[in-house]
Amino acid sequence: MVSSVTTPSTNGADQPAHYVIYGAGGIGATIGARLYRQNFKVTLIARGEHGRVLQEHGLHFVAPDCDEILQIPTVLHPQELIFDDSVIVLMCMKSQHGLVALEDLSQVAPAHTPIVCVQNGVVNERQSLRFFPNVYASVVILPAVFLQPGLVVSHAANKGGILDTGRYPQGLDSCAEKINADLESAGFSARPDAQVMRQKYAKLLINLANVLQAGLHDAIDARDLSLALRDEALACLAAANIDCMDKNEAKRRRDGVMLDTHVLGHDRSASSSWQSMQRGTGDIETNYLNGEIVLLGRLHGVATPANEACVAMATKMLAEKLGPGAYSADWLRAKVAEFSGP
Repeated sequence: MVSSVTTPSTNGADQPAHYVIYGAGGIGATIGARLYRQNFKVTLIARGEHGRVLQEHGLHFVAPDCDEILQIPTVLHPQELIFDDSVIVLMCMKSQHGLVALEDLSQVAPAHTPIVCVQNGVVNERQSLRFFPNVYASVVILPAVFLQPGLVVSHAANKGGILDTGRYPQGLDSCAEKINADLESAGFSARPDAQVMRQKYAKLLINLANVLQAGLHDAIDARDLSLALRDEALACLAAANIDCMDKNEAKRRRDGVMLDTHVLGHDRSASSSWQSMQRGTGDIETNYLNGEIVLLGRLHGVATPANEACVAMATKMLAEKLGPGAYSADWLRAKVAEFSGP
């Protein structure tokens, strides 16, 4: 892993933070709600109808321990904000929206603003570093459902989720320590991690199966495909010499910390990719999850037919405006065979 060459940030370390949640969907709104309920200063940035509902009616936040309407200040674009040294931006949009969000943010936020990538995938931190020198990575293990404007449901009990955070590409500083402490006080499990990208790559391995839940109506019978996705990814990470937390260490970090539980009146939906297809957003994160493995495979000469087939399936779903569960596991197996070649 490349060593950090930037000066550790002390921005905002000696004053209460103003957390700007950029992308107030399932993950962002859950984090924003729990920070707000503990009296932190929070502003949400949300798009479209969801943003308008948040502005006019507030966030309806439901969790095992609460069911509340929270009047969290909300804007539709970062240009509506006034930035000062207390602002810490949590980037919570999906990866496919990250570049445009960074371009907009860079036009109004001071260069020294801490940027925390609270996102799945591993592309966001490197992309953020093109725009801002003080970038932080946060692993996201947080079950949340966002299917209609203004309503977010968290299914996490005991702790609201796991959000270990460290400086990118590695290291810790006073700002990282502050972020973790604030998230802990808001009800999350957040431990400073100087090598947090190891955790993010381990989470990527889990997220590779998101597209199976989104695309297959019989995903429960697709364990062989899920294993193939993971095996290809592990081969790519080894070829690229990328350090990834092994599954036993990752399991020890998660065990007993957060309980994924039922919330009365709100079913636990599938992955965020399934939720995107269900909401008909017109995009899906597959290119930044399975596509990351395809990219590594092409860079390092590792075959990735299963991940390539999943990217192709997601592309086809979007092109044909299909909802979740449009294909069968056998259809995808045949597609994997096509990408495997003769």
